[in-house]
Amino acid sequence: MKKIAFIGSYDKTDFLLYVAKIMTLIGKKILIIDSTITQKAKYVVPVIKPVRTYITEFESIDVAIGFSNMTELRNHLGITTDDQMPYDYALLDIDTFIGYCAFEAKDTIKKYFVTSFDVYSLRRGIEVLASLQEPINITKVLFSRDMLKEEDEYLEYLAIGCKINWEKEKIYFPFDRGDQSTIIENQRTAKINFRNLSAQYKDGLIFLTDGILESEGINDTEVRKTVRKIEKGA
Repeated sequence: MKKIAFIGSYDKTDFLLYVAKIMTLIGKKILIIDSTITQKAKYVVPVIKPVRTYITEFESIDVAIGFSNMTELRNHLGITTDDQMPYDYALLDIDTFIGYCAFEAKDTIKKYFVTSFDVYSLRRGIEVLASLQEPINITKVLFSRDMLKEEDEYLEYLAIGCKINWEKEKIYFPFDRGDQSTIIENQRTAKINFRNLSAQYKDGLIFLTDGILESEGINDTEVRKTVRKIEKGA
């Protein structure tokens, strides 16, 4: 099983469900692990009878909620190593340094820093990066209305002194009211539908998914076809 880390205090629950939905339709078995303080997935992802720790299935995506660390999750599944996990990919939702360590994010094959440009999201997200003891390569996933150069410069200014190397590529998502309305409607109906997401938002999902799966020879064309299936209600 390959692990992907999504680091930051910005709300990533719905965004990760959308990425996972694309990967699932391509044929990958996906687990989302919510290691965040708020545990928003507990409230967004439907479950009949929640307990302290559980894995629930939603639109062919498994979501792990309430686990304290990777060892506890493996014990829940009755296995001892990541190689035995019954998934192709685990998407880790991380918003603290404790979560980064507990879910062994150091071993992830890709790392993304997900943020908007409000000061809270930036500074809390940077706190995680500032705690890292070893240099890491990380890609920016930026949610912004205007995508200003000054915003990116401010992020890099705050990150001075962190042991990180920013990847050249950046993934942008517009801060669009229409997208937010679609996300809320998806939550209300307990379904994942891309039909009313903006073209820019869908392009961001496509670019990110393509980057995760590129080592498997899955190209942009296949990812775009999959997104169109979801738009049609697949």
